[in-house]
Formats: sequence, structure tokens, C-alpha cells
Amino acid sequence: MPDQPVVEKHTIGYVPPEDRHGKVRDLFTLWFGTNIAPLPVVTGAAGVTVFGLDLFWCVVAIIVGHLVGGIFMALHSAQGPQMGIPQMIQSRGQFGSYGALIVVVIAAVMYLAFFASNIVLAGQSLHGIAEPIPVEAGIVIGALGSGLIAVIGYKVIHSLNKVATWVLGIAIVLGTVAIFVSGLPAGFWTQGEYSTAGFLATVSLGALWQIAFAPYVSDYSRYLPASVGVKATFTATYLGCTLGSILPFTFGAIVALAMTPGVEVMTGVRDTTGAFGTPLLVLFLLSVISHNALNLYGTVLSIITCVQTFVASWIPTARSRVVLSLVVMAASTYFAIGVSSNFISYFVDIVLALLVVLVPWTAINLIDFYLIHRGNYDLDSIFAADGGIYGRFNGQAILAYVIGILVQIPFMATPLYTGPVADKLDGADLSWIIGLVATAPIYYLLARGRKLAPSELALASHA
Repeated sequence: MPDQPVVEKHTIGYVPPEDRHGKVRDLFTLWFGTNIAPLPVVTGAAGVTVFGLDLFWCVVAIIVGHLVGGIFMALHSAQGPQMGIPQMIQSRGQFGSYGALIVVVIAAVMYLAFFASNIVLAGQSLHGIAEPIPVEAGIVIGALGSGLIAVIGYKVIHSLNKVATWVLGIAIVLGTVAIFVSGLPAGFWTQGEYSTAGFLATVSLGALWQIAFAPYVSDYSRYLPASVGVKATFTATYLGCTLGSILPFTFGAIVALAMTPGVEVMTGVRDTTGAFGTPLLVLFLLSVISHNALNLYGTVLSIITCVQTFVASWIPTARSRVVLSLVVMAASTYFAIGVSSNFISYFVDIVLALLVVLVPWTAINLIDFYLIHRGNYDLDSIFAADGGIYGRFNGQAILAYVIGILVQIPFMATPLYTGPVADKLDGADLSWIIGLVATAPIYYLLARGRKLAPSELALASHA
């Protein structure tokens, strides 16, 4: 096999068999290493600080949420080797070339929210490690590091996460041990209590954390040979992402119970882990810089997908991806510096609001791939200006998508609106469950007659 170029040459185009140089075990380390980071620590702490659970029920809720949500996320990842293209452009097979823009734009905004919040965390972490460094300077350093990794692309992202899996995995276990060894505060085991609303809300946080990866997990599995198959891809991604998320979420809950009330969670990490606190913050800082490259990478692929929708003859090269990465990085850094003082506190709310409109897409995409088309799509049509056999708009998918959003409204709990059912559950957001359960059968019933015969796909591919 010839050496692969250092800078990734593919963008949204099909990855041919000769460039399928990935190994399925790399998916485990990619998603495990990616999730050992400050943001999941902060999010996991919410089960205690926001929803008032005790440690036992918080950990149970975290595990349940990630294990359930991870199923949907990993099913998306398993599409990559079969299709060889990024997840968002593959959505044209369900929504049509123009219709897919609805979810592509939403996904891009979510990536940007993740990227901005993570470089803010990088700035705050660097300032916490070395106080003379202003938060703003730390944000710039974090953005530049993530930008360099994203520009190089797939190869370096996987290489860094192979190292991160071992280093960060061991570090977070040692950090947990350090908290217990240094002495727990009075009331650690009795603080908080079980509540159905708090339990359901924490389950939702874990599930939605997993589903948030759905729009771009197959961007990384697309480099695997098609012979790898669905089961192996699903298993490696599922285990890596769920285990890699449960650890920092649980660590965050432990820190929240052990730290001084009122301090920020990452400050609590430093204060509760004794002599190991500063080294752990340094590792978390490096983790933020490394895994945040995925968010910049996903943003750029989404932007390219949007542009290519209207300029079908353009399949951009690595140079286009590099230029767009630099532009997006600079704009995001400018924005993050302007809102760094209060952005993190609103981050979870932003992602929850965006997921209300991404959950129906997940249901439609999975039903279409696994039950309607069974992975058999015409790639020429997916890249065609008029959408080829999939058209510019698929009314069936769009109708199911709109219904999937509407049925969630009574169950929503976001900064903009809290539905009557969520209100009775003390703010527990269960809209994602309703969105999945309702959208999947609706789309299946609408689209089951839409599947194209093999002869039609063959005709389209040679048109």
C-alpha cells in the first residue's frame, strides 16, 4: 500500500477503495480519546449541580443515557464504509439535494457551537494553569492548535487519539482515585437525592451527547474498506464513544460533589485532585485542542456540502478545505473572545435546542439506510446538480421531518420554550425520545414504496 499524504486530500467526494487505509480498531481510540475532555466533565457535573441527584442515581442515569443514545450514533458510523462519503452529503439520498441543506446548516451551526465552547474552555484552562496568560490569549492558542490538526486532517486526528486513549484514560482514573485518597467532604455520600425528573433529565443529557455525534461519525469511518461491514464498525464506535463518555461524565459528577459549592467545575477538578490537579488540567487542555479539530473539520465539510449543492461540478481539493478551515477558525475565535465570559453556561442549552431539529433527521436517515435502501444508493445522483434520481426535494422525508419536530414541542425544555409535559416533569427534556419514536414509523410508512429497483440504480449510475 503506498504511503498516504500527510495532509488529507479528500473532502466531501467519494473515497475510492485504494484510499481506504483505515482499521476498524482506530474507531475505538478515536471516539474514546475524543470524549475524555473538559466539556463532558462539565456536562456530567450537571446531574448533581443542576438536577440534584445523588452520586448513585447520577451515575446510573449517565450510563443508561449513553448506552441508549450510543446505539443511534454508532448506526450512523456503520454507514461510512458502505458509502465512502461524509454523513451530511449522504443525506441527499433521503431529503434531495436542496432538502438536505436543512440539516446540513443545522449541523454546521452545532459544530460551531461545539468549536467555540471548546476554545473558550481551552482559554480558561490555560489561564487556570498559568494565570499570567489571559483567557483571550488562551482562546487564540487553543484555536490555532485545533486548526492545525483539522487542516492536516484524518491521519493526524486518528494518530493523536490513539495516544490520548491511553494517556487520558489512565489520567482520569488516577484523578478519580486522587479525589477519594485526598479525603471526601462531609456529606459527599448523602448530598442530593433521587428524583424522577432529575434522573430523566440526566439520562437525556447522556443520550443527546451521543446523538450529537451522529451527523459526523461516518466522516471518519468512510476510510474503512467496505469489507469491514456494519457489525464491526458499529461495535468499535459504540464501545469507544460510550465508554469514553461515561468516564468523564462520572468524573464530573464526583468532582461536583467533592468541590467547594459555587466554584466552576474545572476549578473544582484542580482543587479536589490534590497534586495531580495541575497535570490533569494540562492533559485536559491538550485534549480540548486535539478533539476540537473534529468540530472544525465537520464545520468545513458542511460548508463545502452547501456550496457544492449549487455548484455541482465542484468537488474541492485539500487546498479549499485548508482555506475554509482558516476562515472559520478566525471567525470562531473572534466570536469566542467576545462571549467567553458567559458562553459555557449557555452551551448545553444551545445544543439541546439544536438537537430538537436533528433528532428527526437521525430517525429518517437510519430508517432509509437500513430498511428502505439497505445501503444501496446511487452516488452519481447524490453529487448531481438536480439531485438525480433523488431530486432536489423529497416531500416524504421533509413531511416526516416537520412532524418529527412538531411532536416534540410538548416535551421540550429549552431556554426558548418549555412544553407542558416537560413542565410537569420539572424541566426534564424527553423530546428526543418522542422525536425518534414518532418520526421513524411515519417516514417508513411514507417512504417504503420509494425504494428504487437495482435496475433503476444501475441505469442512473450509467446515465
